[in-house]
Amino acid sequence: MANESTAWAFKEWQVVCDALASGRQPILLRKGGIHEGRAGFSFAHESFFLFPTRFHAQGDQVREGEVREMPEWQPGERIRITHHAEAEWAVTLTDWAQVSALEPMHIYSEGTVRDRFDWEGKGMAAGSIHVALVRVRELTEPWEFAYEPKFGGCRSWVQVPAPAEGWRERAKPVIDDGRFEEVARELRGLGING
Repeated sequence: MANESTAWAFKEWQVVCDALASGRQPILLRKGGIHEGRAGFSFAHESFFLFPTRFHAQGDQVREGEVREMPEWQPGERIRITHHAEAEWAVTLTDWAQVSALEPMHIYSEGTVRDRFDWEGKGMAAGSIHVALVRVRELTEPWEFAYEPKFGGCRSWVQVPAPAEGWRERAKPVIDDGRFEEVARELRGLGING
């Protein structure tokens, strides 16, 4: 549980964080990492900061975006947090046709999504994937902190130092209310909602 001096962050590839930050990608797809624990991955937090990772950033994993091949963060390097997200809802999909229909809403390659959908382990069944509709906001004042080894590993959620007070009131949505509702309506049309 985060306390007042920490906040939750969701680790995701830098290229995907860029797509979320631009408004290009309004959803998150996740199966889980090897360090998720016995219960496996879940969207355990509704409100979280986007923590860009450099590990696993291979260009064939995504269909678009600038993939910067860099080694994973090293202790002492500065992490810069620029965006916050709130999950409007999250569901587990078990119908590949529904998952495949999400293609216009994300930048992952079909092979990446299919691999995640088919993977089984750590409390997660083959033939399933988690999807969340997220409202992303840009921080008016990004903040930085030093990378620590506890942020590493193949896990989705990490506790990070909390940003300065008042950040939420100044953060601005990356897509307007009308476009966000349009995305939600498209998802409902696919039979996907929370």
